[in-house]
Amino acid sequence: MYRHFLKRVFDFLIAFFALLIASPILVLVTLLLSIANKGKVFFIQERPGKDERIFKIWKFKTMNDNRDSDGNLLSDKERLTNVGKFVRKTSLDELPQLFNVLKGDMSLIGPRPLLVSYLPLYNETQRRRHEVRPGITGWAQVNGRNAIAWEKKFEYDVYYVNNYSFLFDLRIILLTIQKVLKSDGINSTTSATMEVFTGTK
Repeated sequence: MYRHFLKRVFDFLIAFFALLIASPILVLVTLLLSIANKGKVFFIQERPGKDERIFKIWKFKTMNDNRDSDGNLLSDKERLTNVGKFVRKTSLDELPQLFNVLKGDMSLIGPRPLLVSYLPLYNETQRRRHEVRPGITGWAQVNGRNAIAWEKKFEYDVYYVNNYSFLFDLRIILLTIQKVLKSDGINSTTSATMEVFTGTK
């Protein structure tokens, strides 16, 4: 019952009321990022969802588009603005994804949607992460987020696919709140964001 019906109902209701409650914060963050990023507020990118169906994910844009003298984008760390650092540290950059949840592209809980370019790189086990809707947070996120290796992240994703339930999702929500308050695992060990996935060694 939960897997086939109630999970989607809960997703919709929680996302709807969360957006209502968080609307003042959404307005404030939009204003601050508009100033920091010279008018560019949202990061929109195609990602694979359930059954590898492509959708457009929405996030707050935490990095500017500054380039070097040759016209190349600076590193993620150099482009991460002070406002962006705060927004990312508090996970406020994920708030616009509540609209993705309302649309049905995403769930509150599930494997994080990654880049479309990664699709050919997964092995058969890793590809199983697309058997469910991707989530704003998930089992991998509360077990290290960007600070763990790709292979371990995929292990957590597949474990979730095999074992998710109402109680499991509730546990992940509580652990997510704890992680956000502690700002754990936001960055990888070598950069401001997760390293690029190049395939399983």
